[in-house]
Amino acid sequence: MAVVDDVMTETPSPPVEAARARRESSKLVTRSVRVLGASWRPALVLVAVVAAWWFVTWREMVPAYLVPAPQDVLTTLWADRTLLLEHTWVTTQETLIGFVLAAVIGVATAVLLVYSPTAEKSLYPLILFAQVIPKIAIAPILVVWFGFGLTPKVILAVLIAFFPVVVSAVAGLRSVDPELLELSATMGASRWKTFVKIRFPSALPSLMSGLKVAVTLAVVGAVVGEFVGADRGLGYVLLLASGNLDAPLLFADLILMSLIGVVLFVLVEALEAAVIPWHASRRDNLALAGS
Repeated sequence: MAVVDDVMTETPSPPVEAARARRESSKLVTRSVRVLGASWRPALVLVAVVAAWWFVTWREMVPAYLVPAPQDVLTTLWADRTLLLEHTWVTTQETLIGFVLAAVIGVATAVLLVYSPTAEKSLYPLILFAQVIPKIAIAPILVVWFGFGLTPKVILAVLIAFFPVVVSAVAGLRSVDPELLELSATMGASRWKTFVKIRFPSALPSLMSGLKVAVTLAVVGAVVGEFVGADRGLGYVLLLASGNLDAPLLFADLILMSLIGVVLFVLVEALEAAVIPWHASRRDNLALAGS
């Protein structure tokens, strides 16, 4: 009897289960309404752009070898889907590896710059100098050094995505309230605990903004590396399509490049929502109040 009583007390009653299911359903509906409310405007603009594109090609205002019709691009995307997916995966792999390395190295560099004035005075001007150098000029050197494989593309993606991560992380780590740091010091908190409990959480909003910029720039770095020397990737396909005057393949390739950047940006945005749901930028009610 005791075992039966325990099971009966632990098992939720049907009304409780029904109420829980209603709450979950209500949350799902609310999220769906928010997604639809946030996406209908860009979808409308996209439809307008495609309609204008179709009208220009239909009226033959521009030669077809310069601007193909939307239906020709869609046909190319479907007909060459196996080839395009293979090259898309190559570019995505290069982008992801470069972005992750840029994020890790960038955050570590930012921590070093914030905690060491000597390192900041020594390294920060060099980082700025390296950012100003056009990456397309470095690409041939990397190809000579590392060959036509994955390495030069990843390095270029790291070089392009590194700077926004460093700048945003440094700004976030320095934005902590000094009184809060003094309070933690008076309470005997070590540097490591202060960093984990105060500095890094406070820097997350700025850091996530830098990561969203960096993930799109990493795509640019990977494609630039493929331009200079590669036998795979969307940059390589773009060169082939340009050389053969294959406008539908050229536009299909550009669409896939854009999709990689958009999907990765959305993933970082979702990570931001999961990591800092408490931040003011994630609260819908503030935006509604402001409007």
